[in-house]
Amino acid sequence: MNAANDPALPAVSVIMPVLNEERHLRNSVRHILEQDYPGELEVVIALGPSKDRTDAIAAELVAEDPRVHTVPNPTGRTPAALNAAIKASRHPVVVRVDGHGMLSPNYIATAVRLLDETGAANVGGIMHAEGENAWEEAVAAAMTAKIGVGNAAFHTGGSAAPADTVYLGVFRREVLEQQGGYNVEFIRAQDWELNYRIREAGHLIWFSPDLRVSYRPRPSVRALAKQYKDYGRWRRVVTRYHRGSVNLRYLAAPGAVLANAAGIVVGAVLTPWALLVPAAYLAAITVGSLPAGRGLGAGARLRIPLALATMHMCWGYGFLTSPRSLARTVIASRRPAVTAPQSASADV
Repeated sequence: MNAANDPALPAVSVIMPVLNEERHLRNSVRHILEQDYPGELEVVIALGPSKDRTDAIAAELVAEDPRVHTVPNPTGRTPAALNAAIKASRHPVVVRVDGHGMLSPNYIATAVRLLDETGAANVGGIMHAEGENAWEEAVAAAMTAKIGVGNAAFHTGGSAAPADTVYLGVFRREVLEQQGGYNVEFIRAQDWELNYRIREAGHLIWFSPDLRVSYRPRPSVRALAKQYKDYGRWRRVVTRYHRGSVNLRYLAAPGAVLANAAGIVVGAVLTPWALLVPAAYLAAITVGSLPAGRGLGAGARLRIPLALATMHMCWGYGFLTSPRSLARTVIASRRPAVTAPQSASADV
């Protein structure tokens, strides 16, 4: 803890939506409290109905440091947790961190500087996946390779520039309050939807590779499959919510699912030559995993094709099977962007 806070720097509220995070929560909060930032800092943890020791760990953190607070999130849904934490927090800069994210030491200081320099309403950076065992290392490699996630800058890096959305985000509170926070109907993709409204209101979203959050991947094939099925499902909702947001990158995984399924069915019923399609896909992800796995142990390298296939197939399946009724629900909840009478590009 800093001996004295610098009153010249804006005070910062870190908000955390947390559910079943006993494995990483303490370490994640430690990375926040040990930030190289001399301004005032608070952490607000929104606690969902966890089935592990998350609540007990959070209570320990509150007892250990007066800067840590908790609020309940009975629904367990991420956007509701974020809104509850925003409401319970009090500082002009709001930093979102997930319970399995680890901030780099100068993350907050860099973000505050970028808000001031760019005039942006929200800044964010790289989701740097790091594993703690062979499977997680394989997933991390897949999540940071173009063959796994395409050219998404917050996964693979890139130059500082305006962006449609960013990972997590460091916001000006006034903009969050103007827009009414997160739309609770967006169980996933709530960041994208909020940033869409912020941009509609005329504000800037800024990506910078100088901002880096270490991310712990899902610990099993099953957990990764569910994660990516949900990603695909909600990306389809986004494309129906805002039809101009679809691009070829989003169609690659659904196309691979359809092509592989067609190849297997036609190969089984009509001609074995059709099996060349799934064979070609398997060959492509196997070859593509070689540069992605450079520097890793043999166990992790061998698992990268499985991680890639799980991500591609489950994302594509989720996209293809996303119900129209889900999109109708979120479209009905659409909030118009709110333009502030005073620009948010004033000094932080």
